[in-house]
Amino acid sequence: MSIISQAYHQLIKDKAIELGFSDVGFALIEPIDNDEAQLKLWLDKGYQAGMTYMNNHFEKRVNPALLVEGAKSIISVLLNYKPKEEQLDTEAPKLARYAYGKDYHFVIKDKLQELFNFIKEEIYPSLEGRVFTDSAPVLDRAWAVKAGLGWVGKNTNLIHKKLGSFTLIGEIICNLELKPDKPIKEACGGCQRCIDACPTGALIGPYQLDANKCISYLTIEHRDELPEELRNQFNNWAFGCDICQEACPWNWKARPTKEEAFVPHPDLLSLSKDDWHNMDEEKFRELFRKSAVKRTKYSGLKRNLKFLK
Repeated sequence: MSIISQAYHQLIKDKAIELGFSDVGFALIEPIDNDEAQLKLWLDKGYQAGMTYMNNHFEKRVNPALLVEGAKSIISVLLNYKPKEEQLDTEAPKLARYAYGKDYHFVIKDKLQELFNFIKEEIYPSLEGRVFTDSAPVLDRAWAVKAGLGWVGKNTNLIHKKLGSFTLIGEIICNLELKPDKPIKEACGGCQRCIDACPTGALIGPYQLDANKCISYLTIEHRDELPEELRNQFNNWAFGCDICQEACPWNWKARPTKEEAFVPHPDLLSLSKDDWHNMDEEKFRELFRKSAVKRTKYSGLKRNLKFLK
């Protein structure tokens, strides 16, 4: 029998917070018909751009039980990454805040594995499952919403009432049956600041993102030359983009992260405009040795910087 008492539910949540997660919630694995339909429509319209991997494993994306045999619940976690300090040179090329510190994949997976081990050793010895963070065909936002951790805003980001949208999502998919948390109501109201702020028109409407025009996609995932028709529209973003998040009122008073792993390299925030454009590969490796920026490689960053000139 996999059902555990409410007291153990709280132990799991307390442990997650102790490990440094900003919030945690539970959801039962069940059909997510609306999210499935939205994903299919998004793919059919080609809004995934060059992210062809999004077309793969569709059934697994909408049914986590196909990823973990016997799975009954998802433990969703959030980790705040909003920095305490910003880049100093206002004219310097800009870096998405999630990439200031250590690559979040390693940070979150390590914490999730600790949480998994705790549950197995202290609560439910028969625990089976896997940990994920943006690394498998899982609809992270959909399950975080079901777990009561926020709602999907008009900029397609998960928004938490206290943390805003500067959060990263991870989950444990497991065979433990947990009492689900209640979803909260969407609270964007009539606001569409994010849509109005997007300089390339990637937010083609509320809750609709066309990655073909998204600065974040183009500067990170896109491997070819950047589209000439979007030149002078990147607003100096060299890796990723936070424009739609900066425009969101839910982020204006959100508190900064306490996660030490997200503290940037000492030299990063002080880089001047010239420092960025004159950066050689040795400096790139020094600054971003443990960073998600490595994903675009030195050649990709230089391409982006050249496009900004």
